[in-house]
Amino acid sequence: MARNVEREARKRAVLSTTINRYILEATPIASEELAEHFDLSSATIRNIFSELEAEGYLTHPYTSGGRIPTENGYRYYVDSLLLELQLMDAEKSKIIREYEKKLKRMEDVLEETSRLIEETTHYTGIVSFFEWQDRMFYKGLSRILEQPEFKNTDKMRLLIKIIEDKQYLLRLINRDFSDKARVYIGREMDSPEMEDCSLVVSDYRRKNKPQGKLAVLGPVRMEYNRIIPALEYISDVLSEALEDFD
Repeated sequence: MARNVEREARKRAVLSTTINRYILEATPIASEELAEHFDLSSATIRNIFSELEAEGYLTHPYTSGGRIPTENGYRYYVDSLLLELQLMDAEKSKIIREYEKKLKRMEDVLEETSRLIEETTHYTGIVSFFEWQDRMFYKGLSRILEQPEFKNTDKMRLLIKIIEDKQYLLRLINRDFSDKARVYIGREMDSPEMEDCSLVVSDYRRKNKPQGKLAVLGPVRMEYNRIIPALEYISDVLSEALEDFD
């Protein structure tokens, strides 16, 4: 029993490390890389890779290549492997300073928020406001187009089109949910144009009533452990700032 628990824990650790490295490197992860990290043999890591692949969490793009995460792998990573997500104090201070600016119009506040999301996460920042049903603010489209997943011209063109169309994204972002943040990964967004993307969404409030949504759009290979707490914190600070907004 104890051996099985230990084996499962090691398997989860290998999956988490594989995903973390792939997020940063954007290249398949070889067993040799992880063997050194875990002080295990390459053969042992390959066996764990095979189990994770059979369970649908990893795949390999080439016959003899390393492994990359599947959408199911990312989903398990987000739901089960990300623990105690925290934002650095320096990032928190920067976000607070931005909302100390004296902006008088709601439009300016929301546009500034989309810029702040972009600067903090290094992906595309999106803000909706329920009272303006057909309008959203977004900054940093170039951030996602810089990612290797979107070097293909056709993918780039389709992604730009669906973002600029706005209605699809607004319907997706404005969905009701009870979680602090909701993550949509790849095909969960029900759009072929978005299958290489992930979307992290949080809401913001005024006088404890929902006012709109904040979102980060990036590649499926997104730094979820940094993006989720950043968006949640911006949501909290914006909500607090709107309490005194005229």
